[in-house]
Amino acid sequence: MFFDTGYDLLRVAVMTACSYAALITAVRLSGKRTLAKMNAFDLVVTVALGSTLATILLNATVSLAEGVLALALLVTLQFASARAAVRSRRFRRLVKADPTLLLTDGRMLDEAMARQRVTGSEVLQAIRSQGVGSVEEVAAVVLETDGKFSVITRSQAGSGSSLANVGGAAGVRPEG
Repeated sequence: MFFDTGYDLLRVAVMTACSYAALITAVRLSGKRTLAKMNAFDLVVTVALGSTLATILLNATVSLAEGVLALALLVTLQFASARAAVRSRRFRRLVKADPTLLLTDGRMLDEAMARQRVTGSEVLQAIRSQGVGSVEEVAAVVLETDGKFSVITRSQAGSGSSLANVGGAAGVRPEG
């Protein structure tokens, strides 16, 4: 009822220790960027790593060598993709989304919000969570590539240069 055999428990313990060591080694060799949740693509890879690790640990038909190979391939592909995205604008556009301006100078951008499937109440929640009591105090709300909202108040806006790569922000200069 609690387990089939002692061998099954031993197998899970050994596979966990070995797989964990392999994953840590692969991630350390590939760098910090491998597990960064900077955008949807990175999140998918992180979830795939977790799913692969779970399969290695709990599926007796998957050998340690097969599992370690799968982990190593995922980490290597993530490393190669991140490197290619840094070097190639075309590849970067393929695998990464741009941040999107959802509100500017206290005015919600309905078209941008509809494209990103974001409601006005979600934008208001983001503003409130930053301790801002008035939409008019907000210079910009940006939906970032990782799905988080950035709220920039008028007092924080400065020249607005941080909005340079934000979709729909061309020519937007928040007042300070």
